[in-house]
Amino acid sequence: MKVRSIFSLILSVFLLIQADAQETTVTPKNKTKSFDISDRPKDHFVLQLGMVNWLQKPDTFATKGFSRSIGVYLMYDLAFKTDPRFSIGAGVGVGSDHVFFDKNAGRDLVINNSAGVQFKNHGAAEAGINYKSIKLHTAYLEAPIEFRFMNKPDQPNKSFKAAIGVKVGTLITAVDKTRFQRDAAGNGPYTLKIKDRTNFNNLRLAATARVGYGNFGAFVQYQMNDFIKEGRGPNDIRPLVVGVVMSGL
Repeated sequence: MKVRSIFSLILSVFLLIQADAQETTVTPKNKTKSFDISDRPKDHFVLQLGMVNWLQKPDTFATKGFSRSIGVYLMYDLAFKTDPRFSIGAGVGVGSDHVFFDKNAGRDLVINNSAGVQFKNHGAAEAGINYKSIKLHTAYLEAPIEFRFMNKPDQPNKSFKAAIGVKVGTLITAVDKTRFQRDAAGNGPYTLKIKDRTNFNNLRLAATARVGYGNFGAFVQYQMNDFIKEGRGPNDIRPLVVGVVMSGL
């Protein structure tokens, strides 16, 4: 399913929910149910585990294997006084992506050269290189904000939940981690780490959506701005993350 289709589906759910809420409030014979949420906690942790896919990447960037994403956030929930089924959640946390590349492609990931981020072919003299894995690790300090709905706000552990929102993040680190079985000189095994975030956008702006029941659900996250700085590598790479989420609210 395409990204636009996923967000359109969840947006449609919200519009139907909102329409139903408006109808119940204006019809005298069918007033909105009163909920007691005085004992519901306002702060909670959110844990996201997902798979990363780089959309619009060039063929030279041969991603392969289980590229994963981990996000941990502390959120604060503010319920609407007029209808506590709806709320705004905001918080802070860290999102970390681990993208793996095809170790058999005969190419090196290069993130710290003056030409920008590249995936370079080996020369004939380096044909004997044997990789164990090639990975790019990026981490962001993020501030998520969500518009939320739950049909049983007084029983969050037994409620259907849905949310749409955005995350604004700043890049903390970018690391090229290559594990060699043997390099061109015959040395190995060993791990080479190169840390450099110069060629990556410091800002990450991502759209988010999730649905679930109780403390578990599914989520999708799409980066709306370019992953790599303009002129410093392939244009228009947009990471997409799909996975599971654990949250109290």
